[in-house]
Amino acid sequence: MILEDKQIILRVIEHYFLTGSAEDELVKVTCLSENKTSTIEHVGDDSRSVMLDEYKVDGKSIWAGYSRRSGMVFLSPVKHY
Repeated sequence: MILEDKQIILRVIEHYFLTGSAEDELVKVTCLSENKTSTIEHVGDDSRSVMLDEYKVDGKSIWAGYSRRSGMVFLSPVKHY
């Protein structure tokens, strides 16, 4: 993963954990269902898989990924049962 992509993801995650808001001024953010580790991204007529990585910030966990293609961060909260 490119360092810049990881910085974008971490910025969005930290904002999400602090405010509960899945918004960012620089990129689009989409919240997925809990415990998703991947998603299908549709751009125009094309589709592709986006794999999410688990991030832990201040004792909280979330699955997240970034697509440079669409400028989108995908978030999936971790729910422990």
